[in-house]
Amino acid sequence: MAPSFGTSGLRGLVSELTPELVADYVHAFLSTLDAGETLYVGRDLRPSSPDISKVICRVAEHAGVDVIDCGALGTPALALASMGASAAAIMVTGSHIPADRNGLKFYLPDGEISKADEAAITAAYDARERFVGARGSYTKNTTAEPRYISRYIDAFGADVLADLRIGIYRHSSVARDTMEHIFTGLGAEIVPLAHSDIFIPVDTEAVDADTRAKLADWCRDNGLDAIASTDGDADRPMLTDATGKVIAGDVLGVLTAQVLNAKAVVTPVSSNDMVRRLPDFEAVQLTEIGSPFVIAGMDQLRTDHPDVVGFEANGGFLLGFEAMIKGSLSPLPTRDCMLPMIASLYAAKTSGQSLAELIADLPACFTAADRLQNIDRAQAAVFLSRLIEDEPIRAAFFKPFGAIASIDLTDGLRADFTNGDVVHLRLSGNAPEFRIYAQSNSETRVWDIVAQTKKRCGNLN
Repeated sequence: MAPSFGTSGLRGLVSELTPELVADYVHAFLSTLDAGETLYVGRDLRPSSPDISKVICRVAEHAGVDVIDCGALGTPALALASMGASAAAIMVTGSHIPADRNGLKFYLPDGEISKADEAAITAAYDARERFVGARGSYTKNTTAEPRYISRYIDAFGADVLADLRIGIYRHSSVARDTMEHIFTGLGAEIVPLAHSDIFIPVDTEAVDADTRAKLADWCRDNGLDAIASTDGDADRPMLTDATGKVIAGDVLGVLTAQVLNAKAVVTPVSSNDMVRRLPDFEAVQLTEIGSPFVIAGMDQLRTDHPDVVGFEANGGFLLGFEAMIKGSLSPLPTRDCMLPMIASLYAAKTSGQSLAELIADLPACFTAADRLQNIDRAQAAVFLSRLIEDEPIRAAFFKPFGAIASIDLTDGLRADFTNGDVVHLRLSGNAPEFRIYAQSNSETRVWDIVAQTKKRCGNLN
């Protein structure tokens, strides 16, 4: 499968992300979107990222663009820097997927590209368009990450997390040092965990059983109040409570929206229904999966609801207005990992509760997710189409879960059952993965639903 756009950015096999292909996409981005003549560039820690980043910098400079190389840093830190400078940006990352794959995320001076922009870039790539600017230059930037760190310390206060003992699961997150600096700056005591010089793909939305066991052991052995981590490019959070239990990303999203006093929320159809059961929010809009869809939804709601935020089931949080905590927090309408982790810990600390106690006060609405990897995408697409189009096949497949109350085809197939349970199936946009999401009022049952669904999907390889 050739590199293509999915839920967030262009991705493909490293072997297919040749210098020629990367160069063509850089020219397509610059020429099609009138992105200006300054380009910020960042990268994650996977082995192929430095070389791809070098290609981007060289091609853009030779095309007459002033290149600002920010090196290895998180996607939200790069976006904060480039948007602050009214400049375009390209992030080299494959996010949570294995190291044999990588990708590019494109940013306009005002934020993430839209689906329409993706189509325009693809057309320009197919036409092999070339951008020609003025004389280019190359500069290294060392202030982007410190600015991102200061953003949260200034907004929440230097002592707000005092007395908390937080483990930092370092694995291969490009923000592993950033997390330590931020949490230390907020007054917490930091315990580094499991640093790795080999790239480890961590999917914060579908944490495997072995990792969950390690998280529990680390919390117990180190007396931790929480463990914090991110995916590879740090736009998705992973936060546990004091037992090492991973807190679902859409629960972090609800807690964060409450802390910020947001009045409107946009979230994909894969998120749980908790946000719609709370009286805190005047408007809630559901979208297809992917930050471009969330951003488009935020733009639609902003006229009537200026205090709008977005979040995804993976926990990535998008801030659409200037919020005030102890200090101001400027808008950052791109997926961010740090805000939902800090805000949730802040909410627990200021309420005098543990994270587990804070979450127990929310409506009982539990979600779980898993995936089938290395699938045959064509076979999986046929399988999903049959479930969507053939009612008898769909009824037989979902029979163990109860009677179907409604079907939602916003993104894949979501089945809501009369007992309140939910099963949502979708094909990944540009990775060989088949995604399974479930929701229930019982935490035990939701994991049983995921396991049963995965088994019933059979072999899609």
